[in-house]
Amino acid sequence: MPRTFSNLKAVGSLKSKYAALIPGVSLCLAVGLAAHFLGTLYPLVGGAVFGIVFGIIIHNTISLPTHMESGINFTAKKILKAAIIVLGAGLSLSQVWKTGTQSFLVIITTLAAAYAVTLIVGPMMGVKGNLKHLIGTGTAICGASAIAAIAPVLDAEDSEIAYSISTVFLFNIMAVLIFPYLGHLLGFNSEGFGIWAGTAINDTSSVVAAGYIFSDAAGAYATIVKLTRTTMIIPIALIYAAAAARRKKIEAGRSGGGEVSIVSIIPWFILGFLGASLLNTLGILNTAAVAAANWLGKFMIVMALVAVGLQADIKKMLRTGIRPIGLGLLIWIAVAVTSLIVQHYVYGHL
Repeated sequence: MPRTFSNLKAVGSLKSKYAALIPGVSLCLAVGLAAHFLGTLYPLVGGAVFGIVFGIIIHNTISLPTHMESGINFTAKKILKAAIIVLGAGLSLSQVWKTGTQSFLVIITTLAAAYAVTLIVGPMMGVKGNLKHLIGTGTAICGASAIAAIAPVLDAEDSEIAYSISTVFLFNIMAVLIFPYLGHLLGFNSEGFGIWAGTAINDTSSVVAAGYIFSDAAGAYATIVKLTRTTMIIPIALIYAAAAARRKKIEAGRSGGGEVSIVSIIPWFILGFLGASLLNTLGILNTAAVAAANWLGKFMIVMALVAVGLQADIKKMLRTGIRPIGLGLLIWIAVAVTSLIVQHYVYGHL
C-alpha cells in the first residue's frame, strides 16, 4: 500500500507539472497562429519574424502573469528542439545528394567564408560570444532555423536569439530585392542563379522568392540547393557541441569538478533531425506525411520564436548597438561574393 500511494503521488506530481505548462504554451500557440497566418499573407516576412516581433512587443508592453513563465520557457526550449526534429522529415537525403554533388563546392566555400569573417572580423568589431556565432550560422546556412538549431547548444540568451534573427531577416529582404536584378546584370543562366540564390540567401522563403523572380527554372533549382545547404546544420551543430564539451571539461578541471560527459553535450535533437530525414529518404513517409511534417515543423518554429520574443529584453537588445548588424552585412557580402567567384572559376557560369 505505501508503494502504491507513492506511485500515485508521483503521477499526481507529474500531472501537476504539465498542467502548469498549459497557460504559457497556450499563449504561444495563440500568438503563433496569428503570426503564421500573417506569414502566409506576407511570405517575404514569414511567420517566424512575425512571431518573434509579436513576442517582443507583448513582453515589453504587458506584464504577463508569473504562472505563464514555465510554459513559455518550455516552448522556447523543448518545442524548439522538437521542431528541428520534425523539420527533418521534410528532407530527402537522396535528393540532397544528387544536387549536392553539383553545388557542394560552392556550399563548402561559402560556409568557410562566412565563418572566417565571423571568427576573425567579429571580435575586431567588438561582436563576441554567442551573438557572433548565431549571426554567422544564420547567414551561412538557413536563417532562423539554423539559429534555432545551435541556440540550445550555445545556451544562448533569448535577447541574443531575437537580435540575430532580426539581423538575418534584414538581409533576406535586401536579397530578394536586389539579387534578381544583379543576376540578370551579371548574365547568369537559370542554373547559375539558382546556385547563387540557394547559397547566398538565408531563409527558404526568400530563396524561393528571389529564384522565381529570376525564372521558374532558377526558382526550382535554388530551392533544392537551399535544402542541400540546410543539411549543414548537422555537422555545424555537432562541431559546436564538441567545442562546448571541451570548454566545460576544461572549466570542470579548473574548478576541481568531475569529468564532463560528452553524452550530456551531444545535441540529440540534431540526431533526431537526421533520423527523421532517413525516414523520408527510405520512403517510409508518404507525400502527405512529408507535407504535414513540413507544415508542423515550421509552425512549431513560429511558436518557439514567439516564446523567445516573450523572454527577450528589448532594452538589452538596444544596448547591443548596431555592430552585430554590420557584422551580418560583412558575412552576407562574403558569402555572396565567394559564391560568385567559385561559380566563375569552377562552373563557368559567369
